Amino acid sequence: MAKQFNNNIKILFVCHGNICRSPMALYYFKDLVRKKGLEDMFYLDSAATSTEEIGNGVHHGTREKLRQAGISCQGHHAKQMTRQDYETYDYLIGMDDWNIRNMNRITGGDPDHKIYKLMGFTGNDRDVADPWYTGDFETTWQDITAGCNALLELIGRTR
Repeated sequence: MAKQFNNNIKILFVCHGNICRSPMALYYFKDLVRKKGLEDMFYLDSAATSTEEIGNGVHHGTREKLRQAGISCQGHHAKQMTRQDYETYDYLIGMDDWNIRNMNRITGGDPDHKIYKLMGFTGNDRDVADPWYTGDFETTWQDITAGCNALLELIGRTR
């Protein structure tokens, strides 16, 4: 985690249950910034918009995709996004339009323009594929890696 929380770029990745897409994005992004020697610049976490998976670990499909990339997600337990997260984080990043609607509901709106959709950073504002319904973790992985790489590139250009 961050050494100087207040000076770090704070990012919260959000999906419906916090067991598939948002932890995949979190752990991939952590690995990405670690490999670039930038981990001390960031405070990163993930959360759910719903309560149904609270306390559960990462879905086995997400865990397997991360394992294949040499990335651990050990110790992850799903938690719910809160209104306070809006004050804490610089970027609150949802995976699909439904997440964005629910994030706005939880936060009471987005007056500071901190809520984004991950694929929007790629120039393609489509939803990240949801493997909960499709079982296709490879397509989700491709979306997550493209979105996270584009996000880091944007941060590099603007900071």
